Amino acid sequence: MHDLHTTVAAWYARHARDLPWRRPGTTPWGVLVSEVMSQQTPVARVAPVWEQWMERWPRPADLAAASPADVLRAWHGLGYPRRALRLRECAAAVAGRFAGEVPEGEEELRSLPGVGDYTAAAVASFAHGRRALVLDTNVRRVLTRVSEGRALPPPALTVAERAHAAGLLPADPALAVRWNEGVMELGALVCTARSPRCPQCPLADRCRWRLAGSPPDADAPRRRTQAWHGTDRQARGRVMARLRALPDGASLAEEELLAGLTAADPQQPQRALAGLLADGLVGQPAPGRYALPS
Repeated sequence: MHDLHTTVAAWYARHARDLPWRRPGTTPWGVLVSEVMSQQTPVARVAPVWEQWMERWPRPADLAAASPADVLRAWHGLGYPRRALRLRECAAAVAGRFAGEVPEGEEELRSLPGVGDYTAAAVASFAHGRRALVLDTNVRRVLTRVSEGRALPPPALTVAERAHAAGLLPADPALAVRWNEGVMELGALVCTARSPRCPQCPLADRCRWRLAGSPPDADAPRRRTQAWHGTDRQARGRVMARLRALPDGASLAEEELLAGLTAADPQQPQRALAGLLADGLVGQPAPGRYALPS
């Protein structure tokens, strides 16, 4: 087992990407922000936004004092804008309940708005050097292939899968951090979902999936594919883009805001706007007028 851990740690030391939040001097708050931004968003898109964000709001109190409109504008390009407002709520909680210091324990981290099991474990590990079980899509895929011989992990995390991953986590906190970092990076760069680079993998000689001939995904019929074109989510994104482009203090009437948002379903533009209002992503500064929330 120790050989497995040191192999992955050594590979990571040679091949880790130079991501801005991995550089010396990054605060635990910076790590937390990077983890929230990276949820369902490619790292290449996250990195420049993270740098601008941390320059503008380096401390939780800075973000907590920002207006929702400014936060939503700064989030542009990362998708799922509700995460931006939840991160602002998280900043307020850190500033108010924890005196501006990101807590170290996973239970305390999970008490923060928008922080679930994965983010809590990742921050505990990467920001505070604690032994924590970090399980994202990349980690799950690597462990499933190497240990279980299957192409991809189940659609939902199982109790058995979590227990198996916990059994592989090194007892030493420092090595556990390097293991978490290394397996995650291995999944992102080499053991990818569609085109794994098995000849470059440091675990190729012990990967049960590769040794079995790389069988196809047995759970393929159960997996949902997320469409984008023509969806309500795309319509919501178009509405948000128009509101982000407005100068401070400006607003649009519904007819102006939804003009040109044609769809197969004629109710989709109004439905998208109603959903954004319900989520707190759109405000009404005056009856019949719409803008980013103030």
